[in-house]
Parts: sequence; structure tokens; C-alpha cells
Amino acid sequence: MANKRNATVLVGLSLAAVAVIAVWKPTVLIYGIQAAGLYASIAIPMGLILGIVHIVNLAHGEFMMLASYATYMLCSATGMDPFVAMVPTAAVTALFGFVIYRLTIRQALKAPELNQLILTFGIAIAMTQAVNLIYTSQTRKLSFEYVSASIDIGELSFGIFNFVFVLVAILMVVGLRIFLTRTTTGKAALAVGQNPKGAAIVGIDVDRTYGLVFALASALVGMMGALFITRSSIFPGVGSPFTMKSFCLVAMAGIGNIPGILGASILLGISENFLKAFRGLRGWADIVFFVLIITVILGRSIRGKKA
Repeated sequence: MANKRNATVLVGLSLAAVAVIAVWKPTVLIYGIQAAGLYASIAIPMGLILGIVHIVNLAHGEFMMLASYATYMLCSATGMDPFVAMVPTAAVTALFGFVIYRLTIRQALKAPELNQLILTFGIAIAMTQAVNLIYTSQTRKLSFEYVSASIDIGELSFGIFNFVFVLVAILMVVGLRIFLTRTTTGKAALAVGQNPKGAAIVGIDVDRTYGLVFALASALVGMMGALFITRSSIFPGVGSPFTMKSFCLVAMAGIGNIPGILGASILLGISENFLKAFRGLRGWADIVFFVLIITVILGRSIRGKKA
């Protein structure tokens, strides 16, 4: 009862805070939600891997970076739009992710967690350095007219293109829910995530399921890499911050709570843009996610001690 009451109070306070921000600085809310869509779209695949394969992929952002470079090369060579290019890019990234899983991740699944972290961190460094050697550290950017689309509401003017990421995040949550609850492969993945040994006893190929989930998550983050280039410049180290933010959001939401990642992303996006609204606090916006994750971990530790 107390937990429900606390949750109700928290939701009420959050809605009140959103209402105040919407009246005081509506652009903070608008751009905060847009940023949340981008963060959630990138973090959800990491949450899928952690929830089912039970490994933290510290090369997550680098998969997105590689997909962005692949999209850049494809669009530059053919004139293809990134919204079209994201289909072949996602397919290639899925294949690449499956190969990486078979050659490396698979071998470390039963190893200590520290070894897994070192392995995926090493993969991330290798990807970054390989791209740096091939393409140098030069920043690359593609320009598209539709990215600058905006809308005016009274005296308020804001860009609308980034709402695409909000739509993508919602579609990911809904699509993964349908996949995991209504398809045979998805139900098998859920079973493996909950109890790998029990799933193996009833005839589910655990290793194959892990590989498919890793490939699916790679495809999703590859798709986001293709869309990412529509709004941002790319360089070899562009993926690292998104790895950290994705891990923060997954930790805040809780392992396996994919819809919760969307809520945590909204909190992060609005918090960052709230600080950016004050000139003297803009520099703190880049570390707000560390503050949030520390707060969440301390809160859970305190609740655990009381229980």
C-alpha cells in the first residue's frame, strides 16, 4: 500500500513539474521530449540484450557509430536518403552483430562479469580505432532540408524533425512487446532471459536465441545509426557518450523493463534541457545522467536496507 501511495505521489509531482515547465519554458519540455526519443531509441536495444543475454555491451554506441558511417558512405555514393538506407544498414549491422556474438560474446557468457565488461570495452576501442584509421578523426555530416522543418504556435517556434525519434522509440517499445509476447521466437527469448537452464531443458536452443537477440538489438541500433546522421555530425568517438547514457537509462528503468527506459529517457531529456535553459548551468547538462543514476542506485540501496 505504501509503495503504491509513494508511486502515486511521485507521478503526481512529476506531472506537476511538467505542467510548470510547460507554462514557464515550453521549449524545455518540447526539446526535452525530442532528446528523450533519441536516447530511448538507442538505449532500448541495450536493454534488450541485458534483459535476455545478461551482458552489458560497452560497445553499444560503437555499433551505432559504425552504422552511421556505413549510412554516410552509402548515401554519399548513391544519393540514397537515410530513411531508405536504414533498411540495408540495419540488415548489415544485424549480421555484423551476430558475427561478433559468435566470435567473442558467446565465449564470455559464463565468464565473470568483469571479464565480460573488459571484452566489450575492448571491442568498443577496436571499433573506434579502426574507424579512426580508415576515415581519420575528421567530422562528417550530411545535410537534408527536411531536418530544418519547424512550426510556429503563437510566439513559440521550434523544430519538429526530432519528433521522429520519439515515434521510433514508441514503435520500438510496442514492436518488442508484440515480438516478445506473441511470437514463438519472442516467447522463447523471454523464457531464456528468465531461466536459461529451464529453457534448455524444455528444448529451447539457448545459444541460438542469444545470437538472434543480439542480432536483433544490433539491427535496431544500426537503424538508429542511419537516422542519427540526419541530425548530427559523426566522428569515431561519437558513440561512446550514448553507451554511457544508454547504460544509465537501463539501470534507472531496471533490467528487462523496456517501457521503463522510455520514462527514464523523458526524465533525462527534460533534466538536460532544463539546465540548458540557464546560461550558467549549461555545462552541467552533460553530467546530469550521472547524477540521476547515482540517485537511483542510492535510492534502491536505501529501500533494500529498509526491506
